Amino acid sequence: MTKEVAEGITVDSEVCHGKPCFKGTRIQVATILELLESCQSFKEIHKGYPAVTPRHIRAALHFAHQMLDQGQFVPFKMPSHAISH
Repeated sequence: MTKEVAEGITVDSEVCHGKPCFKGTRIQVATILELLESCQSFKEIHKGYPAVTPRHIRAALHFAHQMLDQGQFVPFKMPSHAISH
């Protein structure tokens, strides 16, 4: 059963092991957030994932914000390679 957890983002236990994906795709929200974290531009992301639009990226960021705002996060140590000097 598909459940919309945020605008344009769905969870379905039968798709991608129940991880949040963009509606109508198998593209996981976490994948796009990881690409953004690694400083990839929209053009770079779109090249690897042609179905991804600016609206998807905004939805991913909004979803991440909602999860943090609701306290649904796990503290972690930032990898040294991810910290720019």
